[in-house]
Amino acid sequence: MARQLLTAAEVAEQLRVSTMTIYRLIRSGELPAVRVGRNYRVRAEDLTAYLDGQVVDPDTMDLDDLGDLDEGGSHTHTGG
Repeated sequence: MARQLLTAAEVAEQLRVSTMTIYRLIRSGELPAVRVGRNYRVRAEDLTAYLDGQVVDPDTMDLDDLGDLDEGGSHTHTGG
């Protein structure tokens, strides 16, 4: 019954976010993790479940909230 455990850095690399973002998700309880000594590990199946819960339904999106994003998903800054 071997389960794959991922480090915060490995999860961050897969999601292309910072490790601090992963630690925030763990701390908030959004992303389940196990503690091994002073380190956290994320079960691969917990990461999959988290991602499945983050899927966006385009029919229910408020597109007005996205109005100031550029094509790369970054906020554009207008004015001074």
